[in-house]
Amino acid sequence: MNKLLEVLKKAGFDGFLLMIATMILMAYFLPKPGMIKEPVSLEEIANVGVSLIFLFYGMKLSVEKLKAGLSNWKMHIVVQLTTFLFFPLLVLAFRPLFVNNGLELLWLGVFFLAALPSTVSSSVVMVSIAKGNIPAAIFNASISSLIGVVVTPLWVGLFIASATGEFDITDIVIKLILQVLLPVIIGISLNSRFGAIAEKYKKQLKYFDQSVILTIIYTSFCKSFSEHLFEGFTALELAGLATGMMVLFFAVFFCVGLLSRLLGFSVEDRITVLFCGSKKSLVHGTVMSKVLFQHSTITGIVLLPLMLYHALQLIAASIIAQGMAGRKEV
Repeated sequence: MNKLLEVLKKAGFDGFLLMIATMILMAYFLPKPGMIKEPVSLEEIANVGVSLIFLFYGMKLSVEKLKAGLSNWKMHIVVQLTTFLFFPLLVLAFRPLFVNNGLELLWLGVFFLAALPSTVSSSVVMVSIAKGNIPAAIFNASISSLIGVVVTPLWVGLFIASATGEFDITDIVIKLILQVLLPVIIGISLNSRFGAIAEKYKKQLKYFDQSVILTIIYTSFCKSFSEHLFEGFTALELAGLATGMMVLFFAVFFCVGLLSRLLGFSVEDRITVLFCGSKKSLVHGTVMSKVLFQHSTITGIVLLPLMLYHALQLIAASIIAQGMAGRKEV
């Protein structure tokens, strides 16, 4: 148990998840601070934080390392197709079950999760513990984040209008360029000068990222609770959502594992495909929600499946990684 807790801590399962739950409770009992507009709203502070997160992310990306990682192209294609094609199509197939039962907003949240890039830090940690191909894991997690800047909004944009009744593609594109794409490009251009500094202070930057995420979660749930959006969901439906997130994780994990075997990948490469292909990024999901659902009251509901999936994937992946670490074959 101590070993499992240590692995979970390395992967990010620490006080941060407790703080997420605290923010949701605060939004329920103390929503007023999250709704204040003057002199400066928490939402405006979070918007600046989103741009800074992507700036620092780009600053840590080395173009040379990304070029060096292109050699194992077959494995990279499998991971990225799993992340951005198989995941969304799998969730899309179950849309009628949600829409016909009046749960379209929950489905939109699950689909938003499915369209997100892979997580960076915890994927690399799990691959390291399971003795997989670490350089390939770093490459795939990094390139996935870059692809997600473009692909995630395209996927989600197909269904935002039907679920919320509002979707201005021009406004979304402008926000993506200014808040996400431009900061990443500037960050990458600064890598040669400040990349080492960003790497040195990555722990402090992680705390900054988490602070912005917690602010976004708080303000999002303040809006959702103020509109009483969660009152339409029963405890049974929410429990079913949590179960569905676990089933989704294992379904993708099994399918991508089977495919990597059929393609004849080495044990190390299969481990990398398994963990990079089955995980989703809470960081990118939370900050991307600020762009895609900036003035919407449904953001809290949309983020709920992602938060459940994040917690469950850390627990499941940590247990699996520990089991793989003691094996010679996967």
